[in-house]
Amino acid sequence: MFKGAITALITPFRNGKLDAAALRKLVAFQIRNGIHGIVACGTTGEASTLSFEEHEKVIQIVLDAVKGKVRVIAGTGSNSTKEAVILTRYARKAGADAALIVTPYYNKPTQKGLIDHYKAIAEEVDIPIILYNVPGRTGVNMTADTVARLAEIKNIVGLKEASGNFAQICEILRSTPEDFCLLSGDDALYFPMLALGADGVISVTSNVAPREMVDLYEACVAGDIARARELHFRLWPLMQVLFIETSPIPVKTAVAMMGMVQEELRMPLCAMSEANRKTLAKVLAGLKMV
Repeated sequence: MFKGAITALITPFRNGKLDAAALRKLVAFQIRNGIHGIVACGTTGEASTLSFEEHEKVIQIVLDAVKGKVRVIAGTGSNSTKEAVILTRYARKAGADAALIVTPYYNKPTQKGLIDHYKAIAEEVDIPIILYNVPGRTGVNMTADTVARLAEIKNIVGLKEASGNFAQICEILRSTPEDFCLLSGDDALYFPMLALGADGVISVTSNVAPREMVDLYEACVAGDIARARELHFRLWPLMQVLFIETSPIPVKTAVAMMGMVQEELRMPLCAMSEANRKTLAKVLAGLKMV
């Protein structure tokens, strides 16, 4: 079971190349602040513009830097089932605790196509698999019925859910086994989903505020809903501003403002507008993060 605050880690670059030293520092910052897990090569990690070699290198560096202190989930999704199998095989060989596999993007498979895709990967690679549903990015929504059917497969253990559809979220919670983990894929819905019975979050915000995101989870688990609500609303401006432009542009800019990475994105992502940069800086200053 995967629970708690799990960071969808950014991938730092320097002069167009992977910045391994900065990546190790980011991992150390996360562990120092009590994070429950790390996702390497997710959407926030700009996985779609990493080469296969870079993708594997990021996973390996994160695993080496973590040294078993927290769980590492490797993003291994692709709109090609064959490529997803290759990446997932590497994640297992490298020692990742699970693979996070996004629904295929652009080609818009049917629900049967989604089932066939995930079933093929699960049969090829014996590693815990976390499904990832983010229709706003991929153009396809994985329905609650599809999730329930995939949850019957032994090594499909959870779902990162970012549809924003509360009816669908409730149906997933109702129709999947108790040991199937549901993780929020939307920071703004982290607290509400915990209240419904979700197990945690795979978070963009925890790149900037890992301790606070951990504290929110632990307050909920302890039954201190007032404290969890307080943390939710304290973090609310940050959760909003980190999506003021296409993610991960704002979060990478924020981490750069905090002095941990170079402010370098990979095209076609580009630098934030000056107006949005000022808004971001104001929120970070208000939270005493810069």
